Amino acid sequence: MARVKELAYVVYETRDLAAWEGLAVGLLGMQIGSKTADGLSLRTDEKAHRWLFERGSGDDQVASGYAVDDDQDLDAIVAKLKASGFEATEGDSALAASRKVDRIVVTSDPMGNRVELVTGLADAATPFRSELVPGGYLTGACGAGHQFVLTKKIEREDYMNYYHGILGFRISDRIVQEIAPGLVADAMFLHCNPRHHTIALGELPHDKKIHHFMVQVNDRTDFGTAWDRCLSNGHPFLMTLGGHPNDQMFSFYLETPSGFALEVGWGGLTIDDEATWQFQTYDRLESWGHHPQDRELAWLQECTRVQA
Repeated sequence: MARVKELAYVVYETRDLAAWEGLAVGLLGMQIGSKTADGLSLRTDEKAHRWLFERGSGDDQVASGYAVDDDQDLDAIVAKLKASGFEATEGDSALAASRKVDRIVVTSDPMGNRVELVTGLADAATPFRSELVPGGYLTGACGAGHQFVLTKKIEREDYMNYYHGILGFRISDRIVQEIAPGLVADAMFLHCNPRHHTIALGELPHDKKIHHFMVQVNDRTDFGTAWDRCLSNGHPFLMTLGGHPNDQMFSFYLETPSGFALEVGWGGLTIDDEATWQFQTYDRLESWGHHPQDRELAWLQECTRVQA
């Protein structure tokens, strides 16, 4: 069965490229792939880029780039998209060159988010080296990381048909928790490789397209020193150190210059045997910690006020 194999890259629009560079490179040890007056790309491994930023007023996600194995699989997914009523347009050579891929097809999910299906994401000309994160980031077969995509009142059947039925994501588990009086977080977690989930999908009253993106480091000490640097530099946290019950990630959440969250993690669960994996529903988002800080507390209080 043709399916996506990883989250290859993400694209964001931002008003403040310098602030993103300060966070991603200065505090988290990512490496600049390319840099212009109106754009910035970041590396977390041997690939040419994993994060792409375009200067603009949106301060939100522009696109998610999902890789497939080859042209045959890409054509099969495009056929399924079109058969289900979704548009899928072959990208031109200029777009493919800007994304540094061999081939690209542009489509949209049921929430209206731009999805780019690609083959052949290029390697960089130089090795990835980070003095701040010498152990590197967990990527490779696991892709760039994971993201929590907000479903914007779209029916679960519709977005699950797209991501599970057409793109071929497998279901990991589900979390249902009342996070404020009258406000229930109900999220589905899906994977396309050994990473516990590449995408989580759920409804939260948030004005961005995503709640957060997660990057995972390989070494526990690199995780600890990243926490120390953010703390010492006064970078605002959204949530403190904590752990999730489903992917067992040890992580913290940072406020980003674009208003969504960035989760920095270590030690997340992998799904090594698809045949023995068992779906579970959890009743809490956190198994411990992840205490909300000022901005997150204000958001929860506003959610409570709106629900009342």
